[in-house]
Amino acid sequence: MTARPYVLLSAAMSVDGYLDDTSSERLLLSNAEDFDRVDQVRAESDAILIGANTMRRDNPRLLVNSDERRAQRVADGKPTYPLKVTVTRTGDLAADLKFWHHGGDKLVFTVDSAVEKVRTTLGDLADVVSVGPDLDWGLVLDELGRRGVKRLMVEGGGTIHTQLMAQNLADEVHLAVAPLLVGQADAPKFLGASDYPGGSTSRMRLLEARAIGDVVLLRYAPKERG
Repeated sequence: MTARPYVLLSAAMSVDGYLDDTSSERLLLSNAEDFDRVDQVRAESDAILIGANTMRRDNPRLLVNSDERRAQRVADGKPTYPLKVTVTRTGDLAADLKFWHHGGDKLVFTVDSAVEKVRTTLGDLADVVSVGPDLDWGLVLDELGRRGVKRLMVEGGGTIHTQLMAQNLADEVHLAVAPLLVGQADAPKFLGASDYPGGSTSRMRLLEARAIGDVVLLRYAPKERG
């Protein structure tokens, strides 16, 4: 059986746990040094995944920005850019989003009821795969493993982070905590309410805590609980 990829969740959040505020402009939580760290993590990944909501809200290109890191990927026998992946239950994806027009290969996971809608919308912009009547994260990871993805970086949003943590599918979490307070109930949070493995007293193993300017990077191993 093909091994599933190592799943790394990556997020920047405010001290009170928010990924963004409710304004029309993207709230920049990280600093320049931390953005460069994220670029390195992207370069080390075989695929980068974001949800359709994040794609619609932020319209990211989701690239490895460093020329040197892209060149190193090629020297290592890898594609210039990691595979870019998204998931959607509704199939509500616009073909003019930046995600489709920058970087290398793109892959969409969806459900049976939306697969033809996505294929019609995107044409040859992406490979589109249905995982059945419902979105099954196990099948998503199995398919990525079959495609040679050994390391998957997940950059949100909060719904996807919550689902992967709740299903105990995240191997590592990178949290960049910014010295900001959002305090807006309708703003997106890193994690939502869920029945997490082990309950509220189960402590994850801390892998690293490091100051990056005014941001603090916390790395945890969610599957290693005590």
